[in-house]
Amino acid sequence: MPPTTVHLNGGVNLRDAETVMREILTRVPAGLRSLPDGETGDRQQWIFFQLQKFWQTPGIEDAGTGDQPAEGYDAMPKVRLAEGVDPAVVNWPNLGYAEAYQESYATFQRLRKEGLVPEGLRFQVQYPTPLASINAWFVPEDQNRVEASYERALFTDLDRLLEALPHDEIAVQWDVAVEFAILAGGFVTAPGQEFGEIIARLARCVDRVPSDVPVGLHLCYGDYQHRHFAEPESLALQVRMANSVDAAAGRQVSWYAFTVPQYQRDPAYFAPLRELRRREGTELFFALVPYHPGEQEPGTTEEQVRLVDEYLADGEWGICTECGMARAEPEEIPALLDRHREILAAYAS
Repeated sequence: MPPTTVHLNGGVNLRDAETVMREILTRVPAGLRSLPDGETGDRQQWIFFQLQKFWQTPGIEDAGTGDQPAEGYDAMPKVRLAEGVDPAVVNWPNLGYAEAYQESYATFQRLRKEGLVPEGLRFQVQYPTPLASINAWFVPEDQNRVEASYERALFTDLDRLLEALPHDEIAVQWDVAVEFAILAGGFVTAPGQEFGEIIARLARCVDRVPSDVPVGLHLCYGDYQHRHFAEPESLALQVRMANSVDAAAGRQVSWYAFTVPQYQRDPAYFAPLRELRRREGTELFFALVPYHPGEQEPGTTEEQVRLVDEYLADGEWGICTECGMARAEPEEIPALLDRHREILAAYAS
């Protein structure tokens, strides 16, 4: 079965939420399940938004710069607990997501009243996993000390958002990227960040979202300067993670977005899809929308569609980009959005 749906993984490098929503709704008129706000403004550079919060937190201090996490990636700034600070009583500031998304939701509602947002389309919010911000920004010796209290603070922010917005109009995505950097050896880790412990953390994230709100996982290998922190050899780790989270979580995951490098057309990359244990109703999206299609070998997207269709057992599936579009240039965004529509149109019956 060819692709029939579209998913957008959050970030869109345009001026503001209204510009993002209008551009998406104009250029991708069919196939969308949910509409993101583009993570504009302070959220544009993903978890740098949380580093800004850490710098504002009493008891947390600058720790210089860590090691270079991967080839082509800059060394990351680090923070640590100040001497004598009890990690159990860190007074985290307002982490900022709930307020930002409530503001964007007001725009979403206004566009719906104007008739631009079609019936049934949900407002999509994205959160980094708690481990993402902790592993990326804290020195390794402090990661385990602060993770539990930060997780509580981030979950509280999500709870506040869920209390404020109607559950039948929203969807929640957890961005799972640093976890793949950890498992691929790209980031320095603390004890307790092995595969099984990561799955337990992701299950807590999934279960924090009420069952009447769709929740998805964006499985990502990084996109700094359009480079992965490690090049995936196949979908095997992503499939293993999806199967494991599905077994560990108390509720169903509504969708998974899978990374597919834009050059990839090796059948061995897609073959692990045979092992994917997909529940009825779980949607799957594959990153077949390239950032720079001119750099692809001709026919690559068509071959990728064929391979997904061959190895995926059954059911509908859709397309996405590997990451969001926060690091694309603004002038590239229209063509990227158009490409989603064009791929679907090429396979429309």
